[in-house]
Amino acid sequence: MDAHHGEDIVLRPIGEVARFMKNLIPAEIPEGYALKPMFGGLAGGDEIRKGVVAFRDFLYRMMDLLITDGESYAKPPKSPKSISDYPFLHNLTNLLAEIGYYGKPADGGGLIINDIPSMPAAVGGKVSGGIASKTGNGGNRGKAGAVKSRITASGRLECMRFLSQCGIIFNEGGELKTAEYPENLSMLTGLRALSRADMELRGRRYWNDNYLLRCDFRRLMAEETDPLDALADILHPLPAGIRDFAAKLHKRYIGKGMDCVIINDNQHHFAYSFIKNSKRPLTPKDIYYLRIWEFSVSLRHGYCLVVRAKKTGGYAEEIKKFPEYMQKIIARGYGCDRKLRNERCQGGCQGFRIPLDDRVIAAAGDIETWLDYETAQA
Repeated sequence: MDAHHGEDIVLRPIGEVARFMKNLIPAEIPEGYALKPMFGGLAGGDEIRKGVVAFRDFLYRMMDLLITDGESYAKPPKSPKSISDYPFLHNLTNLLAEIGYYGKPADGGGLIINDIPSMPAAVGGKVSGGIASKTGNGGNRGKAGAVKSRITASGRLECMRFLSQCGIIFNEGGELKTAEYPENLSMLTGLRALSRADMELRGRRYWNDNYLLRCDFRRLMAEETDPLDALADILHPLPAGIRDFAAKLHKRYIGKGMDCVIINDNQHHFAYSFIKNSKRPLTPKDIYYLRIWEFSVSLRHGYCLVVRAKKTGGYAEEIKKFPEYMQKIIARGYGCDRKLRNERCQGGCQGFRIPLDDRVIAAAGDIETWLDYETAQA
């Protein structure tokens, strides 16, 4: 995650976290894409696609509220484990996903919610905020097969209060039995589809890599995701010139025989590796570990080009022609920040990190030269 080697964690303001999360939501969602068969039972294809767009718009509204008033809901923990460690965000994600996954369609377009793991349930005739439903998804089993709740009763009510401000109407009395979104009845269909993807298709959920809060519609698509399309999705907040530079770089090195693998953990990686000579099947993680360069997007570092250069000694004269800021970055070397410079860990072991700002457009030719040297005879 964002914590590194025991260093002191400086929590980012919730508004900054929410702005970053909002930028991960796709600005453009295509029409008419085919869906995986697993989503066919939820609703008709057109209804699901319409619902995904409606849910995307709901997410914009949700993030805007976090940006303007998030401090009223997202309280910082005493000892944060990462720069974005707000328990409220985890509770909100889990509750939304479970409402969508376990909720059943009701007449009028709402959802009926009978039994979800994060809800307090009756135990021995009493209501307990520490015990969830009989379902075991996502919890830790306690006595008699019970499942410890991931969200306390007070935490659940806080999330419901926030979601109510975003336009979701729950039943009266503070219990979670029904949910409606009268402003757009399609939204809950999108929530159901994306919740199924989030629950059934993902591996470990990182705070900024669940298919739900990113509205990752590509997880619903029957066809395999084109990495260039996914790259365009995630870079959409950047100026057109930078997006064009990134697309050109992608095409150039795919054309040279590199493979691009997408890895989402606490960062979003589009990593480029040569794997054609591999003698065994490679997992996405295997391909990532073989990367020579990548595009990386994270709250910690922003939008970057990261190069794991290992041949700089062979083209030192060429490096002298690079822009001064690139020369300085290369001159520092890369590796463990603590070992190289006795500095706190900043992810320096990942490679030389070049921000994707206006400077990369002017340096586009130099960056291609750099990557050409590093990928030659790889």
